[in-house]
Amino acid sequence: MFKKAKVFYIHTVSPMHVGSGSDLGIVDMPIQREGHTGFPKIEASSLKGSIREAFEQKTKNDVNSLIKTYITFGYDDTNVPSAVESAFTDKKDKEYAGSLGFSDGRILLFPVKSAKGIFAWITCPQVLNRYFKDLKISGRNENFEIVKNSVPDKTSIMIDENNIILEEYQISVVKNNNTTKIAEFLSEELGIDKIKEKLVILNDDDFKDFVTLSTEVITRTKIDNAKGTVKDGALFTEEYLPSETIMYSLVMSSSIIAKVDVIKDLNSEDDVLNFFTTTLPSVLQIGGNATIGKGIVSIKVGGWYVN
Repeated sequence: MFKKAKVFYIHTVSPMHVGSGSDLGIVDMPIQREGHTGFPKIEASSLKGSIREAFEQKTKNDVNSLIKTYITFGYDDTNVPSAVESAFTDKKDKEYAGSLGFSDGRILLFPVKSAKGIFAWITCPQVLNRYFKDLKISGRNENFEIVKNSVPDKTSIMIDENNIILEEYQISVVKNNNTTKIAEFLSEELGIDKIKEKLVILNDDDFKDFVTLSTEVITRTKIDNAKGTVKDGALFTEEYLPSETIMYSLVMSSSIIAKVDVIKDLNSEDDVLNFFTTTLPSVLQIGGNATIGKGIVSIKVGGWYVN
């Protein structure tokens, strides 16, 4: 059972496609979405796989750290380095689950084109209430009053005293001190000062419409080299979360089950979380189309955990 948890944030640097397979809808290859809300998400398995790959790449020249990766994420018998295989002397230790667990990546802030200020980060009460509830799992009790259709006092996106324009829609909003406090908290938590100017809390329905209709949809083709034209059946569309999308996930830890004699400083759930936070790369790639620069994200670990 997991005993400790921390939140970490995923900020897209380039558009990200974490796909759900082919679809019969308008988009041939849509992104993953929650079944009950329709909000974008990253399946925990996809997230864990991307992070594990980044850990293995980062620790490949440090045997002890590489062994710790196999202990914390679980033993994977695919192309195991000999130094790692020899460290797992007991066959049973290869069969244990890892000591790290991950929640699905959930949407927190979604970027939308704004008539003023270039773009705004939108969210809604449904998203924020769930986010603050998730923070409690990591022992953090953040209480804010959430006011829909509101902006911070220092907003830079209002076109007049009462309105903003997102995409082609004019929306009436109010400046609100509680929203200012939320913007200041998120700005400090994420290390992004512009949130204080660009945050908008919409109502739940408007937010759902934007995250459904304002993702990036790209048409791709494959050229037949012999003919110089589009290859038959090779015209398709892909959906992407846009750059500047901010998501979050929880990483959870338990004490070590698999015992490897050469590793002496990795035992408790605290040791496991400390290894994760100190080894986690600040930039990694998540999702498909890595060879064309998609899915580059920056990662930031949130406030420290408690029991």
